[in-house]
Amino acid sequence: MSTIANSVLPGLFSPIAINGVELANRFVMPAMQRGWCIDGSPLPQLADYYRRRAEGGVGLIIGESAAIDHPSATAQPVACKLNPETAAAWARCIDAVQEAGGKMLLQLWHEGGLRKDDDGQTLSPHGLGYPGLRRGRAATLQELDELRQAYVRSALIAQSIGATGVELHCAHGYFLDQFLWPSTNSRNDGYGGSTIDDRARFPAEIIAAIRGACGTDFLISVRFSQWKEHDYDAKVAPDPLDLATMTKKFRHAGANLLHASTRRFWTPEWPGSEQTLAGWTRRLSGLPTIAVGSVGLDRDVMESFTGSGEAEARVAESVARLEAGFEAGEFDMISIGRSLIADPDWVSKVRSGDLDRITPFQRAHIDSLEWEGLPT
Repeated sequence: MSTIANSVLPGLFSPIAINGVELANRFVMPAMQRGWCIDGSPLPQLADYYRRRAEGGVGLIIGESAAIDHPSATAQPVACKLNPETAAAWARCIDAVQEAGGKMLLQLWHEGGLRKDDDGQTLSPHGLGYPGLRRGRAATLQELDELRQAYVRSALIAQSIGATGVELHCAHGYFLDQFLWPSTNSRNDGYGGSTIDDRARFPAEIIAAIRGACGTDFLISVRFSQWKEHDYDAKVAPDPLDLATMTKKFRHAGANLLHASTRRFWTPEWPGSEQTLAGWTRRLSGLPTIAVGSVGLDRDVMESFTGSGEAEARVAESVARLEAGFEAGEFDMISIGRSLIADPDWVSKVRSGDLDRITPFQRAHIDSLEWEGLPT
């Protein structure tokens, strides 16, 4: 039987305070699209789904991406939204998590040029979905102001229904990430071009606007990535200097927490150093940092969607890497994605050392809405 001593990972099971918010431990469930929404409103089963992960030991739950209160944000029929019409359903999710002893952030999202409809609503920094793909058009300065206000409206709704805070989705090739990535942002109006300082200006303005509207006690997390779904080798920040410029800009705008998305949490970011993207981010920004990527599994998230065969569990190996990374100061918190989809008690089972009882992740967990009795 695979077991670990209770003394393993004591740091990750210790509480942490961020901006005055006390979290029970360092484990996070990141935003993962389940598609359990109707007309933008989360189904009641989604609240139960979040509750189970909090009951299973997760200290911080981040709700699946919710489109901001703007018509250009998404055209996906099963995408969740955060607007006045969906507030009550999100409140049910937040209440469920808090009743189970957890805290919850709602993630604010806009598809940008990855929006696939052709009804004239698609907006992006420079009229691109990704390099070589023209889709929609560049947002005007007036539209940027409208979008900034839309982020604030959705953040205020999150605050009004009891969310601990929000997370800005600036990752994986979507709207705010398209501003950060030089390959999708050649604007010449101070919001794009060759410098990360200009490209990070609009996301930073949104952070500052939310901070101004929601006050000092509201938690603001920013999830960003180097890699994109269409380019695994993409670099928003080609070197530590650019990463420092971007992350400090987010901190000065009012961010409290940075969520560095990688395909494998243990992979070094740049040659000549063993430090990961989360480690560099934590060191350069001075902010608490969440690491994420393939915890408990041998295949990354994109391979789960596009590869052949199943991911295999690597729990003991992940535990060893987590312990080493945490002790080395690589991250303050760790996100558990697919492993928590498969087993809501992953964290508590790791804590008890009962690794053999962990349910392994299977592709069916993301392919089927019938899992856990949810309606199709």
